[in-house]
Amino acid sequence: MSENKFGKTSRLFLHTRLEKGKTVVEDLSFTAPYKVMTPFSRKGGGISVMPLCASAGIMEGDRQEFDFAVGEGSDLEYLSQSFDKIHKMKEGSASRHVHAQVGRNAVFFYYPQPVIPYKDSAFDSFMEIHLTDETSHLFLMEIICCGRSASGERFAYRRFASRVCIYRGDRLIYRDNTCYEPHRMLMEGIGMYEGYTHMANLFFTDICNKKETFPDSASASSKDMKERIWEILEEDPDCEGGITRLSQGDYAVRIFGNRAQKLQEIAEKIRLIFEKSGNG
Repeated sequence: MSENKFGKTSRLFLHTRLEKGKTVVEDLSFTAPYKVMTPFSRKGGGISVMPLCASAGIMEGDRQEFDFAVGEGSDLEYLSQSFDKIHKMKEGSASRHVHAQVGRNAVFFYYPQPVIPYKDSAFDSFMEIHLTDETSHLFLMEIICCGRSASGERFAYRRFASRVCIYRGDRLIYRDNTCYEPHRMLMEGIGMYEGYTHMANLFFTDICNKKETFPDSASASSKDMKERIWEILEEDPDCEGGITRLSQGDYAVRIFGNRAQKLQEIAEKIRLIFEKSGNG
């Protein structure tokens, strides 16, 4: 294991609750290199939280742990300060663990900036999110770049791994195990990036007919949501994507493109559909 330059794991813990119809921070703690700005108010009583990082990016040996507890009825959006730059590493790696608990009638937006893995970097991300029940809602976004393509670092990193597990109650409802090792894989071939340089992964819940068990029995409102998202994906000729309705009625979307900003724009349009459906 690589030496941690900060001497210990960098941690961020945030707990929210609902007070008089508005989301407030009940408990907050953090260690170097993080600080947290005063939360921004959002429409409907929610808040946005953005940590400030006194670091140029993720370095060899860094160990990060984020812990979110979104209390019953509260509405939390997590934003990052800038693109996550994963710097060049000699031999070691860096890692991040994210754990979140989303209470009843609560909503959590995990909406960080895109990740840029530099040449020779190695990074492992582990994310575990627990939704209390069908009233707990989530919008999760992850955008992965190929690297600094303008500097000739197109898929020049050693490893990028992202493992996501999402539970509703005690049941696992979504699992994604992504591991890219460009020196062993044809990253731009069929089944991988297929000629594109950027990829967005989205997961979001749906309040439409949560009693359904199989996607083939989707309600009219669920079908309408899929059609609207398909329209967004098809209207931009520079991107390509697809949407899957999962067995519990939730959605997974994957989009390929050549610019992070374009993928962010598409993700924002999908997020607006999510919010208008009654989740946010």
